[in-house]
Amino acid sequence: MIETRAPGKLYIAGEYAVVDPGQPAVLVAVDRYITVGLAEGSELGRVRSSAYGRSPLVWVRDDASDRIVIEHQPTDYVFAAIGAVEQLRSELGLAPRYYDLDIGSELDDVSGRKFGLGSSAAVTTAVVAALDAFYGLELTRTERFKLALLATIEIAPKASGGDLAASAFGGWIRYSSPDREALRLHRSVHGVAATLAASGEWAGCGVTRLPDPDGLQFLVGWTGSPASTERLVDQVRHPGAGRSPRPYPEFTSDSRACVDALVEAFEQPEPAAQSRGALPTIRRARRVLQQLSASSGITIETAQLRTLCDVAERHGAAGKPSGAGGGDCGIVLADAGLGTAPILREWEANDIRRLSLAPHAATGSIDAC
Repeated sequence: MIETRAPGKLYIAGEYAVVDPGQPAVLVAVDRYITVGLAEGSELGRVRSSAYGRSPLVWVRDDASDRIVIEHQPTDYVFAAIGAVEQLRSELGLAPRYYDLDIGSELDDVSGRKFGLGSSAAVTTAVVAALDAFYGLELTRTERFKLALLATIEIAPKASGGDLAASAFGGWIRYSSPDREALRLHRSVHGVAATLAASGEWAGCGVTRLPDPDGLQFLVGWTGSPASTERLVDQVRHPGAGRSPRPYPEFTSDSRACVDALVEAFEQPEPAAQSRGALPTIRRARRVLQQLSASSGITIETAQLRTLCDVAERHGAAGKPSGAGGGDCGIVLADAGLGTAPILREWEANDIRRLSLAPHAATGSIDAC
């Protein structure tokens, strides 16, 4: 039995802008996980997950091509990850094998509602890691991240990959995205192995580890309302008729400035300096998202997210929506010495649930994309 796990993530700053190649964001991996157990099979393979109901999905291989065949092919991240690794395995001349996957998640509540912690990225990362170990591919952590991104953009072409980077590397990171459409085209023409090795195709991609901000407390509130990141990103980029949106380059410039200021704050050696730099930056990043929302007509900061952030600000902390907004989570940074009980009481009174999360520790080195 092989078992792998990958953490969820939260965006701290840089949402929406990070979709553009080269634009940065700050993320943190959190200590809730997707777990994948892999056992060798024979004659067929199975994938068990609550997402597929009580019965496992069963797959076989086409005798002529050794490709995976499923009676009702799901368009999802698990099988996109399987397909990417299997293509690489075939290109490397390794013999195909059968296996069963058992997938468990801590990234949703008891009713199955997702917390907005990047379950798609975490399951993709964990499946890639399990199959890497199974086939003995000996991929570096960076290669696993890149392979997971190639799988993801087959399902969600506009996905930035920031959530994958957080799941793959852990800790606090600064991330910028490559041109995913160029990567999809390169894979379709040259295959997976060649695309992983084509450094020029990964221009703009960057992952930098950030120091743990010891001078700050980190709180996460969940509104209980799930949001569709892909739909919101598309609507922001293509606002409805009659809208005169704020120039997008102006938004991305402001977003980058927030990311740069936050990185600078995290890198301060004194805890007090971290707080002095980070809190006003988070408040500024919130305003930048509010301006984008007003310009595009898309609700990024729902009523509950607004309450979550306003409560934090009234008590001397700083809060903002995390990720695409429209529901899901908000994040709060506070000075390490601030008493947070009043914030949590007001959240509870407004049906905002605190998620007991902590950063997942950074793991391994980060090679250049």
